[in-house]
Amino acid sequence: MAKKEMEVVKGLDMEKYMGRWYEIASFPSRFQPKNGVNTRATYTLNHDGTVHVLNETWTDGKRGSIEGTAWKADPKSDEAKLKVRFYVPPFLPIIPVTGDYWVLYIDDDYQHALIGQPSRRYLWMLCRQPQLDEETYNMLVQKAKDQGYDVEKLHKTPQANPPPESEDAPKDTKGIWWIKSIFGK
Repeated sequence: MAKKEMEVVKGLDMEKYMGRWYEIASFPSRFQPKNGVNTRATYTLNHDGTVHVLNETWTDGKRGSIEGTAWKADPKSDEAKLKVRFYVPPFLPIIPVTGDYWVLYIDDDYQHALIGQPSRRYLWMLCRQPQLDEETYNMLVQKAKDQGYDVEKLHKTPQANPPPESEDAPKDTKGIWWIKSIFGK
């Protein structure tokens, strides 16, 4: 049975979307460490309309991060279909990796969002706070299911409350988390 085409948010207010988002849950991917905690993304609007992306996660008490750029896939469309590009490995960023970043749902107050992409291999549940109430979590899970996602693969991301500060954390300067993630660890 063919899956229906995904519905994405229309008219996303990019300025309102900027700022810090905490990963509440996601599908495990080779781009993130399996034992990562306090994972979050910070988006900053650039003067040219692109978005600076800072993704951070903590593994074994050390902060790993990667920076990238996002932009509207079709500048003429009002659909929230973006492209995002990171350069890997993070310790020697030379290889561009580009992927889809589709905003599938966002609440009216821009406090929680569901992010996916057309193959349905990746899914992220994001929130402005490090914790999300169970009712909202279940509503987002249902929305993902309605979009054709296998929600059994969804993995909750442990978040500290309060969250760690980037400046206080020892850094993974060697990109060990990234190398481990290639091998599925």
